[in-house]
Amino acid sequence: MDTIDTMDTIKITLEIPKISLIAANISELSAATEIKKHLALYLFQERVLSFGKAAELAKMSKWDFMDLMGRKGITFNYGVDDYLEDLQTIEELGL
Repeated sequence: MDTIDTMDTIKITLEIPKISLIAANISELSAATEIKKHLALYLFQERVLSFGKAAELAKMSKWDFMDLMGRKGITFNYGVDDYLEDLQTIEELGL
């Protein structure tokens, strides 16, 4: 069975109109970081990523990501599926 290196990354190039960044109040310098954060929040809300994986995508500590969620009005729902996914990740990492 092939294993996936959880630290592997891919580079994605997006073309975003400057007016969209201006409307979202995002500077060009911080665009990549901010877009990752928004993507992580969205994927967490849609239950695509667990809390831990979303924080990792956002390149934030879990505490900072939870704070960001609070500022954006996103509630933290940690259910059985989240627990099982985190447990599986721990086992895969051999921790």
